[in-house]
Amino acid sequence: RSFAKYGEFILGDIADENLLDLIFTNYNVEAVMHFCAYIEVGESVKDPNKYYKNNVSNTITLLNAMLKHNVKYFVFSSTAAVYGMPERIPIKEDDPKAPINPYGKSKYMVEQILEDYDQAYGLKSIRFRYFNAAGADESLEIGEAHEPETHLIPLILDAACGVRESVKIFGTDYDTKDGTCIRDFIHVNDLADAHIKGLEYLMSENKTDYFNLGNGSGYSVREVIEKVKEITKLDFKVEETGRRPGDPAYLIADNEKARKILNWQPKYDLEDIIKTAWNWHRKLRKDFCRKK
Repeated sequence: RSFAKYGEFILGDIADENLLDLIFTNYNVEAVMHFCAYIEVGESVKDPNKYYKNNVSNTITLLNAMLKHNVKYFVFSSTAAVYGMPERIPIKEDDPKAPINPYGKSKYMVEQILEDYDQAYGLKSIRFRYFNAAGADESLEIGEAHEPETHLIPLILDAACGVRESVKIFGTDYDTKDGTCIRDFIHVNDLADAHIKGLEYLMSENKTDYFNLGNGSGYSVREVIEKVKEITKLDFKVEETGRRPGDPAYLIADNEKARKILNWQPKYDLEDIIKTAWNWHRKLRKDFCRKK
């Protein structure tokens, strides 16, 4: 609720058809940006029903409410997980889609549904395939706060703060420059900018499309850990353990399509991402970090 700075905040569930009907009736809605979903890969493997029900079935409920009220524009948060184990790096939008877990499958199912809804009903959509979203707003009003935390940079910052005893590296024998996984990190402000540009494009061109959202450069897990140590000037324990099933060695976006068509230009590099995340983390974990 505190994050809703502009406009009215309504607490509800997209599975609630009556609430959706009320909202679309009472407000002059022209477009929907759909961010809500379950996102934990491991949990999706253990409880796929939870993911298919929320991420797929409930999204269909939302789409049908849009159709009922003649709302024709939809911006969807998808994921690089739709590519599964990529055949080449960097990954282009038209590369094969072969998700390997229910989370990735649920997102790709919605992507396919959106294609069908365009053909059948004329509902136009933009699908943004996020790579590793990270960082925090520079005003420190919004940042990452997952429970439980599973994202790499907040986990490393927790170790730097002393919230956790160590950070784990899952796999040190990948065919990469230092044996650890390579990932493409994109700042949340750059993501927000892409969504604005994407919606403008969608409404002006009236065309369904899809875009990768990543910086286009990759950093290894070890490099991220070392950059955190450099920025925070703190040392912490790093544990090395075995690979996690399904972790690709590389995930790097080819973002040329978004740059060219949307005139989108990511502005934050890894150092900026970690600095904003660290400033937010010190606020979030102030009872721990103030001792550092």
